[in-house]
Amino acid sequence: MSTYEELSSKLKSILALKGSPVAVKLVRSKEEVPAGIVELGEKVRHCEMVQKARAGEVFYAPKEKHACAGGASALGLMETPANIRSGDFYFSLGRFSTKNAAKRTVDEVPRLDEQYYATVYAPLEKAAFQPDAIVIIGNPKQLLRIAQANIYGSGGRNFIDFSGIQSVCSDAVAEPILTGEICASFGCNGSRKNAKIEDDELIAGIPVEKLESTVAALEKVAVAK
Repeated sequence: MSTYEELSSKLKSILALKGSPVAVKLVRSKEEVPAGIVELGEKVRHCEMVQKARAGEVFYAPKEKHACAGGASALGLMETPANIRSGDFYFSLGRFSTKNAAKRTVDEVPRLDEQYYATVYAPLEKAAFQPDAIVIIGNPKQLLRIAQANIYGSGGRNFIDFSGIQSVCSDAVAEPILTGEICASFGCNGSRKNAKIEDDELIAGIPVEKLESTVAALEKVAVAK
């Protein structure tokens, strides 16, 4: 079995990633926070936290350090606020033609049950804990390779499920945890504005159970003709 350091090295080498794959773990109490990991000192959004870990930082963030209620609720840190649950928030942004359209979308956004105390982040090579999901930010070709690796063993087709909201939180963390499947997202307005996801970048989320097999498949598809 490969170490997270080895798997991260292979991912970065095969895909030529600009930053590190990000290990994300959810913990139910302060006592479950891995030893030696410090609390984030500022209040920012989950997508911004992922970018910090992508650049090399290791930390944890209780719900009080999450600046985006949509992200925090998708990750099971808090109850979904009423204005988001009703559709009012996204309708007010002009994202949907009616409140009902906004509510239908919010109702289908994957979210974890409210039960967690904090999120823990690290670049995968520095993860001294078992993550729940691994987030990769990359360009279309890099995500193509991940999609090819996903069906290398059993064939079939990749199905991408997203709505253009709550991308780095719901699409890349909550959904892989809930489904056990690799998920991809085109990002959302919030992550592109606040976390500076670039115009040519997409997001993938890999459940930890599929990490090693995905890397092994990547080694094959990366050299295929």
